[in-house]
Amino acid sequence: MRPHLPMRPLWLCRICAAPWPCQPARLLLLMEYRRDRVALSVYLAGQLFDATADLMKLNPDAAPSPAELFDRFLAWAAPRTG
Repeated sequence: MRPHLPMRPLWLCRICAAPWPCQPARLLLLMEYRRDRVALSVYLAGQLFDATADLMKLNPDAAPSPAELFDRFLAWAAPRTG
């Protein structure tokens, strides 16, 4: 079981209450998916989809922008090149 799971529908970490995926969750996910970064991206895209729906239902006027959600859920997981 992943200890740093999101508390839904708020999408905050159950342990540290930071926006999920928090830094510890990111590190754990990178370790878990270290051999399959494509699977990590697919998993995170699914989480992004669910989080968008949850956050829009909770507060449609103050929901994070699509760019903020992309950065939060997917951008950090892209492999570094160069």
